[in-house]
Amino acid sequence: MAEDTSDYHRGAMDIAEQTATYNLIMALTKWGSLYTAAGILFFTLLFCTGAGFMGSVVATLVLIVAGTLLLRSKPDAGAH
Repeated sequence: MAEDTSDYHRGAMDIAEQTATYNLIMALTKWGSLYTAAGILFFTLLFCTGAGFMGSVVATLVLIVAGTLLLRSKPDAGAH
């Protein structure tokens, strides 16, 4: 019977780079979405309502602060 000549061994590969890339993409998506939403909110309030510039800035800052507090990374429950 022919032997398997592959160097691949299931579960033996170091996946640190893939994990780091995945975490980077997730972080960019999360924070990019927050700031995109903040930009849309700012320009919508500025041009489509009577909120004016300062009202748009205040609402946008509230969204950014709330989003930052809600989206920041939580420490692992098992880590001390």
